[in-house]
Amino acid sequence: MDWTIWVEWLIKSLFVVFALLTGFAYLTLYERRALAKIQVRIGPNRAGWQGLLQPVADAVKLIFKEELTPAKADKLVFFWAPIITMVPSIVIAAVIPFGPTTMLFGRTIVFSVANINVGVLFLMAVASIAVYGIVLAGWSSNNKYAMLGGLRSSAQMISYELSLGLGFVTAILLGNSMNLHDIVDAQRGVWFAVVQPVGALIFMIVTLAEINRAPFDMPEAEQELTAGYHSEYSGMKFALFFMAEYQKMIAISMIAATLFFGGYREFWFLKDTFLSVDAIWTVGPWQSQAWFLGPIYLLLKVVVLLFFMIWIRATWPRIRYDRLMSFGWKVLLPLSLAMVFISAVGVLLAQEFNPGYIWLVPVVSIVVGLFATAMIDQALRRKSYAIR
Repeated sequence: MDWTIWVEWLIKSLFVVFALLTGFAYLTLYERRALAKIQVRIGPNRAGWQGLLQPVADAVKLIFKEELTPAKADKLVFFWAPIITMVPSIVIAAVIPFGPTTMLFGRTIVFSVANINVGVLFLMAVASIAVYGIVLAGWSSNNKYAMLGGLRSSAQMISYELSLGLGFVTAILLGNSMNLHDIVDAQRGVWFAVVQPVGALIFMIVTLAEINRAPFDMPEAEQELTAGYHSEYSGMKFALFFMAEYQKMIAISMIAATLFFGGYREFWFLKDTFLSVDAIWTVGPWQSQAWFLGPIYLLLKVVVLLFFMIWIRATWPRIRYDRLMSFGWKVLLPLSLAMVFISAVGVLLAQEFNPGYIWLVPVVSIVVGLFATAMIDQALRRKSYAIR
């Protein structure tokens, strides 16, 4: 086998790992500063200029913290649980494309660590692994609060994975492929978030529940469960759970950007301009495709989606556990099924009769979404009147 393939794979792997680890560190600062602005506070600003060294200070603190293991804990499982939780948050990024396929140094370079035809299936499979680490952490700690957090997490993630899977199916139908590069290329003209806005919104809500972010952070509800499944963890073991949560935020934002917001492709108003990733840049005697713009566009979309998650945390209260489960099964799952059906019918009509029929999808989706919202509002009003 050609040794250059291994070098290419190693460079891309190191780039993805470095991006995730660096992104995790500065996402914590980004979140703290954004929350401070929303809550009219200052936020961290002491470690380095404008607090830029705060992630470094936090890392040093966690590295030198003493690691404690409960006397009656299952020590082997207690040790492996944080690793099982953290590793999938890195591995899942392997199939996410961060640039167009281009020619460099006489080679065809694909800008993803692995370009597989069933990339969406890979995402679904890896995303379901992280729950094992959380459940094992709760069980191995021999602590009732940790165990309750682990059980809550497993029930929540299994419930919302159904709607998450249907969100993937919507993107597969619209892109007519399970390959993530093909799905991004299918969004040259228009993003899938425009064709299926309700499906994209449901996908974003479900991902918040999948990664246990507010208002779906019941597994670590501090008012009830101290710290949930990681109550007994400290030092670097706790840091691994901390890393996993923020790396999953980045990975989920990359997945959402890829499936519904054009991935590494330019914004719609930059299409057919020199800032398009398909544009050819000429510098003296050299000509090159503007592939380097792909990672920049993907980064911008990820930053916006991360702010959406932080904004939700700052403004929405935590949902009660029974309502969280009810919302997943009675609202999001039926709506997700409806969006898949509408997308399938729209794609079929566009292929068989007229491509313009695809624009029936957003119209019908919005009507169904508004109808569902009205029904939910009516049901909640009836409940409030019954309580009175």
